[in-house]
Amino acid sequence: MKGLLSRRDLLFAGALAFAGGAPEQTHHRITPTRGMAQMGGGGSLVLDPDAVERAIALPVETLSGFEPMEFATSFDTGSVSRLPGGRTLREFHLVAEDRALEVAPGIFFPAWTYNGTVPGPTLRCTEGDRVRIHFTNHSRDVEHTVHLHGIHPAAVDGVFELVKPGESFLYEFDAEPYGLQLYHCHTMPVTQHMNRGLYGAFIIDPPTPRPPARELVLVSAGWDLNFDGKNELYALNGPANYYRDHPIPLVAGEPVRLYFVNALEFDPVNSLHIHANFFRSLRRTTTGEEEEYNDIVTLSQADRRILEFTYRDPGLYMFHAHQNTFAERGGMGLFRVS
Repeated sequence: MKGLLSRRDLLFAGALAFAGGAPEQTHHRITPTRGMAQMGGGGSLVLDPDAVERAIALPVETLSGFEPMEFATSFDTGSVSRLPGGRTLREFHLVAEDRALEVAPGIFFPAWTYNGTVPGPTLRCTEGDRVRIHFTNHSRDVEHTVHLHGIHPAAVDGVFELVKPGESFLYEFDAEPYGLQLYHCHTMPVTQHMNRGLYGAFIIDPPTPRPPARELVLVSAGWDLNFDGKNELYALNGPANYYRDHPIPLVAGEPVRLYFVNALEFDPVNSLHIHANFFRSLRRTTTGEEEEYNDIVTLSQADRRILEFTYRDPGLYMFHAHQNTFAERGGMGLFRVS
């Protein structure tokens, strides 16, 4: 990667901007304040806005650190064994790592990751499973945790048991309730640990399996490149605009089940709109799942929905956040229906 700073420089600079990787272009940075560095926040950064605008307009090819098409259909179901009495035990391994990721063509960001990716792997189990998550913090100098949405004991809530660099922690609980959950780091300031990339989807399937469908995961988020509390880029499954230039393949008449998670920080409301179609939007209630029929779902921070739909006719169909600024700055994609 041309001009990429060392890991130490990246972590303390906060972000670095290129415009297409041309040799004559430069990056701009300000070393963060000591207090923000200790909190892992990053401080402010002088960022070339023209470089970001050019990156948004560039066609997306391969981006260092991301495989969004593979991510959309990958589910980590853990290693499975049986407890006495026959109950399923699922064991997962999460490692916090510092990685420089190319969030848009030529724009590198010093991310904090679970297992080297943003979002982290999609964890999947069934309601009633015993879940063990082996978490190790390989970050250079920042404490991290894993906080999972769901029902579990306080001792494994991922809030107070801060895991120092080089140390590990075991989270163990029974998976409940079924539905679409998420996980993320809960170390303060949580906004910065989310912005740096420490989040992922957590699917708890119902005891009675859902009907067969083409299943996809879509995690919507943003990138505050200069740590000023405002997102410069918006993203679906990691980088900006990937699915705009690499449409997700679907088949006409095929049922689709989309697990949509809003992991966006700094903007209080996010949404997903699909073109030329409606979906069943499922949310968990105390008695089962409530269904809404619509072509847009609007969510607050950390909210999520299971969306089910089928395209009848072949063609190229857009999907995006209906906050148009989000869509135009990276939160846009296409379905290619054959």
